[in-house]
Amino acid sequence: MRTFTLAVVSALLAGSAAHAAKHDKDHNDAFIPGARDEADIVKEVRHRLVTLPYYGVFDDLAFRVDENVVTLMGAVTQPVLKSDAESSVKSVKGVARVVNNIEVLPLSPMDDQIRRAEYRAIYGDPMLSDRYAFRAVPSIHILVKNGNVVLEGVVANQMDKSVVGLRANGVPGVFSVANDLVVETAAGK
Repeated sequence: MRTFTLAVVSALLAGSAAHAAKHDKDHNDAFIPGARDEADIVKEVRHRLVTLPYYGVFDDLAFRVDENVVTLMGAVTQPVLKSDAESSVKSVKGVARVVNNIEVLPLSPMDDQIRRAEYRAIYGDPMLSDRYAFRAVPSIHILVKNGNVVLEGVVANQMDKSVVGLRANGVPGVFSVANDLVVETAAGK
């Protein structure tokens, strides 16, 4: 059984290996190649999820493939994204069943304000915006729940991870920041 975040699968498909210890044993980024059919399922599920119309920087989707069962995980700001993710993955060739464990984040004007402030703090930094902001789906995801921030995704190096953490911690009104970003390493290291 393997668990994948979309950012990590993207890095792996691009020829990079991502590594890091995660805070949750059910949300890790270890990649162990499986059977050929399973690799095709992983690639297609990732494609379907990353191209969902409402998937953005304030959402984080991950999935686990266990033979022909796909378990969806993560957190989203809009309930429609949860149902769209399940619907799109159900039609992938080779998927027998989809378990949808995606959390819908609570509606909160204060959390929305923190999301916007975190976005400006992180993607407003010239060093970070040039590298991460100009993508269809930026690789740094900002999750806010009840004033607590979790940063998910992939960055190029430890320095970028540290800068993102500093910017995120500088936003007023935030109770805590968990920097769960994965540092990408060159293939072969």
